[in-house]
Amino acid sequence: MSEVRLDGVRVLLGVGGGIAAYKSADLVRRLRDAGAEVRVVMTQNATRFVGALTFQALSGNPVRTSLWDESAEAAMGHIELARWADQILIAPASADLLAQLAQGRAEDLLGTLVLATAAPVSVAPAMNQQMWAHPATQGNLEILRQRGVLVLGPGSGSQACGEVGEGRMLEPVELVGQLVAGHRPQVLAGLRVLVSAGPTFEDIDPVRFIGNRSSGRMGFAIAAAARDAGATVQLVAGPVGLATPAGVERIDVRSARQMRDAVIQRAAANDIFIAAAAVGDYRPEACAPHKLKKSGKPLALELIQNPDILAEVSALPDRPFLIGFAAETEDLERHARDKLQRKGLDLIAANQVGESQGFESSENALLLLWADGREQLAQADKATLARRLVEHIALRLQARAKAQSAP
Repeated sequence: MSEVRLDGVRVLLGVGGGIAAYKSADLVRRLRDAGAEVRVVMTQNATRFVGALTFQALSGNPVRTSLWDESAEAAMGHIELARWADQILIAPASADLLAQLAQGRAEDLLGTLVLATAAPVSVAPAMNQQMWAHPATQGNLEILRQRGVLVLGPGSGSQACGEVGEGRMLEPVELVGQLVAGHRPQVLAGLRVLVSAGPTFEDIDPVRFIGNRSSGRMGFAIAAAARDAGATVQLVAGPVGLATPAGVERIDVRSARQMRDAVIQRAAANDIFIAAAAVGDYRPEACAPHKLKKSGKPLALELIQNPDILAEVSALPDRPFLIGFAAETEDLERHARDKLQRKGLDLIAANQVGESQGFESSENALLLLWADGREQLAQADKATLARRLVEHIALRLQARAKAQSAP
């Protein structure tokens, strides 16, 4: 499939008051690079951080900052703007602005536009991490989500105030990527997708565990790609430090048995299960109640096998379409095809790990195998690979439906 852009999409960018407003200048440029036509509306507080002339130069269009602009409002300019927009993106969206939107207040131009538009609205929150965590902010966000507003982010990291935590506005390239994703073909529209991601940790004692090097990035990218393809997505996540993709329901687990229970509880209600998690094969037979002390002697751990989640889902009487992963260090295709057949999978995605490939790399390559075919997905970043995998899953579902309907 050709790469999706924003050619001809009319994006109304609302800029709220906050230090992150400086990023919005770069956001305008990146939106235009993606083919969008951009008009900017700034709140009065936003103009205290960045001048309107900056956005006018970058967007190529006049910038609106007031509902009381006599020349613009002579022809009901705020209604014209609301009708013009194909997409409204508010970035940054401060805590105060989110509260205004949740309450439906039309006290300035941007608030009025949001009430007057039929276009989809997205917000990119940006604020201090304590303000982000406050119940009032979270309550306002829940109201907006219920009304169909898409909340993009926030990210986590260092903040202008010197604190560290959630509340950073997503980077412009990420925001543009989110908008582009919304214009991709909805190849999984109406379907329910369950994804497992990340490692599992098996406790040895209260401070030590057995785990693996999975970052969870591939599984999280798949969950986001499935959402972008129109699916309703549930994500069972092992212990990883990744932000939940917007619009995805996340279930956090730690051990293989917890992951097994979460997956089995939900599998039958989903149309597709993509098992991207790196589930530990073994666990200690018993977890010591207290921290084990060094004794000067070798420590022996008795390991027992964990449940085989894929095999259990495959054995369900009304199982979902089943996609497994095979991370191998040698004989990639042979081991992957054996797993495909042994566990009764519909599709397997095999990848080579080790030597800067797989777990600890931002890029990967996948070999897709099914009963009578194969396809190599060339090395790319994990978000791109996830989109290609989802597109291929849709093709396999179509092929299966066609075969089942044939006389």
